[in-house]
Amino acid sequence: MDSQDPGKRDSLMQTGGMIPGAVGRPAFVIQREREPVVPVVIAVPHAGRDYPASLIKRMRHPNQAAPRLEDRFVDIVARRVADATGATLLLANAPRAMIDLNRSPEDVDWDMVAGSRAGSIRSRLAAGRRSRSGLGLVPRRLPGLGELWSHRLHAADLSQRIEQVHAPYHIALAQLLEDIRDRWGAALLLDMHSMPPLGPKSGEDAAVDFVIGDRFGVSCDGNLVSAALDHLEMQGARAAHNRPYAGGYVLDRHGAPARGLSAMQIEICRATYLDSALREPGEGLETVAETLTGLVRRLSEEVSSGQQGFAQAAE
Repeated sequence: MDSQDPGKRDSLMQTGGMIPGAVGRPAFVIQREREPVVPVVIAVPHAGRDYPASLIKRMRHPNQAAPRLEDRFVDIVARRVADATGATLLLANAPRAMIDLNRSPEDVDWDMVAGSRAGSIRSRLAAGRRSRSGLGLVPRRLPGLGELWSHRLHAADLSQRIEQVHAPYHIALAQLLEDIRDRWGAALLLDMHSMPPLGPKSGEDAAVDFVIGDRFGVSCDGNLVSAALDHLEMQGARAAHNRPYAGGYVLDRHGAPARGLSAMQIEICRATYLDSALREPGEGLETVAETLTGLVRRLSEEVSSGQQGFAQAAE
């Protein structure tokens, strides 16, 4: 479904997927230029705040758990950056509490799923470390809150979430990246997340404001990572590389530098753009958006100037 936004250069707003239990509500939205102006896609997989009543009813602690699972309001930052740069934007509407778009479809804690097909030996072996810790494809528990759900999820409901949310989101993201790569010779995905403060924000050992992840060099061209870290340092921002967040399923699935597709995760400390309670947008949001706008412009230049090299590598 396309509709032109007259406030943009020549932009389209598209929707895709469907939120189970919420008739007519799309799982994600795409904002893009009819003709891409930069070779960058910004994706925010944990932006969703569209909670069906049926999902809230099953949650034990909805008022506490929902905000903790979200990358709280980082989508506002992403929109500001996309509007300023013309980058393609992919925002999830479906909440992480329903399904985590940064997890593999196999990364399921089958003990929380009811149904005759759930929990096969093969499926259990495929489940990863994150599901065992409580934060798999469907989050199960959080520290301090314990179990999130009042009863087990049926296997048919899990399949519906994968088919209506997870699968179409990743198909759409792959297509956006390939379309840009075909036009520019290379494409960059910035997978945007937020993180809780990693420690005190002042002093000699102040905690970082940003973490750049590239799956330890696998998902993104190294020159782009170096440029990102250099830009943040020049802006006076504290940044780290892959520690403690190196990226997840999104980077594993969509990052393929040898084919001209780079994928970089950026974690933003919530204390930099939210209020002191980490619940609502704060005074720092504009500064963070400006810093990341500059980052997208810098990385766009890097991708554009290096596209011949990327294209040769892809061959």
